[in-house]
Amino acid sequence: MSAMKRIFRYLKGTADLGLWYPKDTSFELTAYTDADHAGCMLDRKSTSGHVQFLGDKLVSWASKKQLCVSTSTAEEEYVAAASCCSQVLWMRTQLRDYGFHFNKILIYCDSKSAITISVNPIQHTKTKHIDVRCYTTILSGFEKIWMNIF
Repeated sequence: MSAMKRIFRYLKGTADLGLWYPKDTSFELTAYTDADHAGCMLDRKSTSGHVQFLGDKLVSWASKKQLCVSTSTAEEEYVAAASCCSQVLWMRTQLRDYGFHFNKILIYCDSKSAITISVNPIQHTKTKHIDVRCYTTILSGFEKIWMNIF
């Protein structure tokens, strides 16, 4: 009961906080993704991160150690892009419930190799193991995402 009272006191004190979107500002969903190669010295796993902006307001972000050890920078960037794409798909679904429809959502990635793998999902000997981890399904299933170099 005391925890519930504490939550209600918090909500009462923060009722005036929120994100302000004036009518003349852009309301586009944009995402950025990046990863480091073998950043953890103990297990050599990479850390990937992504942020999503609605207009110029930051609405979502994440930073997480990847579950597997990547064998290349292209693979780790591709895994990070797949995670970002998954979040963007969820956000697009939620925003659609509020009447906002997005045809093109930009995901900025700084790895040309990861972008090439995502644009051409044909599996080669060096990328076949990525398909087993189901990241290819996430990225190739979302036909409206455009990835650019920033």
